[in-house]
Amino acid sequence: MAVDLQRLALKGLLTKTAIDPASIDAVICGTVIMETRTSNIAREAAMGAGIPVGVPAWTVTQACVSSNLAISNAADMILAGRADVIVCGGVETFSDVPIKYKRPVRKRMIGAAKAMKGGPMGIVKLLKGLKMADLAPEQPAIANFTTGEVMGVSSDRLSAKFGISREDQDRLAVRSHTNAAKAHAEGFYRGEVVPFNGSTEENGIKGGSTYEKVATLKPAFVKHVGGTHTAANSSFLTDGASATLVMSEKKALEMGLKPLSYLRSLNFVACDPFEELLLGPTYGSKKCLDQMGMTMKDIGLFEIHEAFAGQVLSNLTAMNSQKFADENFGGNVVGEIDMDRMNTKGGSLSLGHPFGATGNRIVTTASRRLQETGERFALLAACADGGIGHAAIIERYDNDKN
Repeated sequence: MAVDLQRLALKGLLTKTAIDPASIDAVICGTVIMETRTSNIAREAAMGAGIPVGVPAWTVTQACVSSNLAISNAADMILAGRADVIVCGGVETFSDVPIKYKRPVRKRMIGAAKAMKGGPMGIVKLLKGLKMADLAPEQPAIANFTTGEVMGVSSDRLSAKFGISREDQDRLAVRSHTNAAKAHAEGFYRGEVVPFNGSTEENGIKGGSTYEKVATLKPAFVKHVGGTHTAANSSFLTDGASATLVMSEKKALEMGLKPLSYLRSLNFVACDPFEELLLGPTYGSKKCLDQMGMTMKDIGLFEIHEAFAGQVLSNLTAMNSQKFADENFGGNVVGEIDMDRMNTKGGSLSLGHPFGATGNRIVTTASRRLQETGERFALLAACADGGIGHAAIIERYDNDKN
């Protein structure tokens, strides 16, 4: 169950940091597809991880940036003086999603107890009017409620708008798998992933991927001529959980902890879900850079959520487009992202995309990359269903300073 995954992530964080669970002021977790028995999954997972029952915990949701919202809520509480130490989580499981009966069946099931008192005729009367189609199970939809489109269709259309070729998308997908396989082989993720059955290996990475193999796959969403999104250049749905420890610098030093990074700017934005569903990273990055008085040249590395290769490349194109800037930013171009500094340890295309967990993963990886490379600033960005976008700028923490 998702609650078990989140419990393992929270427990892993407590073990790694050796933080006293009694010092935690709150636990906030992000998730998207909720199991009704654990609708407040943060509370159940926190208690299961050994966090005292007197520590409040609550669950937030904002599609693919749900755990980013958890971190944002934590930062706001700390800045407001309402908390010192907050654990943020995120979780999703697609191997065991809640499946419902359709509404005609659900309505009858609610009245089943009363109908059974009427004997066989009561049952017959209850079932009257049901169709065979009503008995089919109803799985959670990943289509946008307002537009009715799945994100793959929206991304495919967005890629066509920005002229992103199928070849470029396939090559980005191969790059993601190659980078992820290399990072695991070099041991980077041994310091980040909680071992499960003794292993920290992700099970979706295909290190042997080649452009020639990936290019043979058929379009998965827009299946007529021109469709460019396939199973290979789209992130796959998987199970996963994550956790991040958020606190003030003063509190961290008091507790003898070694921080990884400062959170300097964090924003959520929204754009047209019909035409720009996945362009949130562009709008969010612009907002963060403007707030910090920075340009892309000030950023040392990038972590961009890879929902689809076409979505990533469309955003990179929009960011560096004078035409897009003229139409949306008063002529001020967001800037060009150096691909050699982006997602060098893999991304959602290779690591998978458990909706609620991805935000924490990106924050953690970016923070550790800053420590590894010595770069000063990292820009993080992610798209989310509903035309929501997220971006943040973090700064490397120097643990050797006086």
